[in-house]
Amino acid sequence: MQDREREVMLDFLRVTETAALRAAPWMGKGDKEAADDAAVDGMRGMLDLVRVQGTVIIGEGEKDKAPMLYVGEKVGTGDGPEVDIAVDPLEGTRLVANGLPNAMSVLVAAERGTILGLPAFYMEKIAVGPQAAGHIDIHATVRENLRVVAAVLGRRVNELTVVILDRPRHARLIQEVREVGARIKLISDGDVAAGIATALEGTGVDMLLGIGGAPEGVLTAAALKCLGGELQCRLWFPTPEDEEKAIRAGFTDTKKVYTQDDLIATDRVIFAATGVTDGDLLRGVRYSHRTARTHSILMRGHTKTVRLIETIHHLEHKTLRSRRRNQEIAAAEAEAAS
Repeated sequence: MQDREREVMLDFLRVTETAALRAAPWMGKGDKEAADDAAVDGMRGMLDLVRVQGTVIIGEGEKDKAPMLYVGEKVGTGDGPEVDIAVDPLEGTRLVANGLPNAMSVLVAAERGTILGLPAFYMEKIAVGPQAAGHIDIHATVRENLRVVAAVLGRRVNELTVVILDRPRHARLIQEVREVGARIKLISDGDVAAGIATALEGTGVDMLLGIGGAPEGVLTAAALKCLGGELQCRLWFPTPEDEEKAIRAGFTDTKKVYTQDDLIATDRVIFAATGVTDGDLLRGVRYSHRTARTHSILMRGHTKTVRLIETIHHLEHKTLRSRRRNQEIAAAEAEAAS
């Protein structure tokens, strides 16, 4: 993919922009399935136009459960570089349905054979930005990790902000962080955005802790590769049956600690994301007098280039791709269809 990276980066950005624009009209309407369906349809349609030989490694699930963007699906025009693709057309479906922050559309592309295809397991995760990279240890206690990170950042522990998914399984973790004295930001969904925020200045986020989805861990790993941050994670199983399922899927070392380099085994990686609702990382889609503004982040691992891109879309002239219809549809029509 090396020679084509510059050319396809903007193509991948258009993919996430389209998914975000298709999902945005569903904000606050209480229908997460409709929002997700619109994002998937738009993303899959746009991928048809990208000049790559792509294979979905992380997607919407197995083929019999996902009509589009299923694991193993071939995407792209069929010429150009061979790449692995990991996507979440709408990271935070409930966030969009309820009008909450931090929903976004995400795509990762890397050289063929370099993205670890993790099924929909859970993972225990710890993520930090570049300054604290190399100083965390998932085996250490919460107290030890917070004190080390505080020392590295030149701050007191009570000046750190830790993001944790608001789940019953995190009750003990939340108590431990409180006992040490760090600040906590609880989120209902969307730990990809939270993980990335640890590595960007100005977000106010210093660390991500807790258990979330394994596929989301892969997406986070790609972003942190580009930003110089660090992710450590290991599989977590709610039941013994879940652990047995992982072993049958080939993950026999269920205690293995994965880093961003295990999940994304190359620096030749592209990360693109477009905000759907406002968040710490990206602004959501905003409408004004027949235009829509999108806010995106586009990163390249090899050069560590990070671009924040604002795009104005004129809805009366713009079309949005639909895979289901196999055609371009007017942006105004897509908006009205919600």
